[in-house]
Amino acid sequence: MLVFPNCKINLGLIITGKRADGYHNLETLFYPIPLRDALEIIHSTDHKQPSRVIFSQSGFHISGDEKDNLCIKAYHLLLNDFPQLPSIKIHLHKAIPMGAGLGGGSADAAFTLIALNEKFALHLTNDQLLQYALKLGSDCPFFIINKPCIATGRGEALYPIGLTLSGYRIVLVNPGIHINTGWAFSQINSLPANDISQKSGDRSPASIISLPVTQWKERLINEFEKPVFEKHPEIKVIKDALYENGALYASMSGSGSTVYGIFEFAPQNAFIFPPGYLLYNFLM
Repeated sequence: MLVFPNCKINLGLIITGKRADGYHNLETLFYPIPLRDALEIIHSTDHKQPSRVIFSQSGFHISGDEKDNLCIKAYHLLLNDFPQLPSIKIHLHKAIPMGAGLGGGSADAAFTLIALNEKFALHLTNDQLLQYALKLGSDCPFFIINKPCIATGRGEALYPIGLTLSGYRIVLVNPGIHINTGWAFSQINSLPANDISQKSGDRSPASIISLPVTQWKERLINEFEKPVFEKHPEIKVIKDALYENGALYASMSGSGSTVYGIFEFAPQNAFIFPPGYLLYNFLM
């Protein structure tokens, strides 16, 4: 079975409080974008296979220990409840940059759950898939729904909405800088446990996205931009360049480092960025 996990961008992101469990509550809007990885899962007939799941990958290199890969974790998570699952081989081609605020790893994990459920007829409902996905990471449940959603809590409380950017052009620029999400959260001026930020109100993404895109620039904010731009000013340069080329709205996605611009028409000029930057251009 071959599936194509897509990424997401965040339309606004504010921290609304610090939880007793050490995590932060936030509010954001996840919007799916058609930049995709490729994930293939096949039934292994190799009886000498040393493990229940053999993983291989191509495209962007995935660093770290293979046992920490979310696709492998997704398989073993289901295997705990469905011991009849056969041995498999997984190949992942990475086209979504990592550590980029696009949720590529979370998408791969969620699509692994979806593919295993379909391929091996596990008959899991969407609600059950959402529960499994949450065990893999806060962003993973979004990719089970994979439609525009307001997200609150740690990002796992999802509320689908009717927002569409159809007809707009979205330009993504990734400078190849890996932003550690834990570091990014540590830079936010946290609120006391169980406190709700008084900053939410009119800065709430849920209320602002009901306005025309042309009114988002001064209202829809990503609170991670300040610390990330201070450490990596070249990322702010990207945002400025998108506006200079006619973007109606531009923002860093998630904790970075990818920056996107929403355009009504094709960008006015050719973008010139340093070697190593990745540029993607989608007509939605």
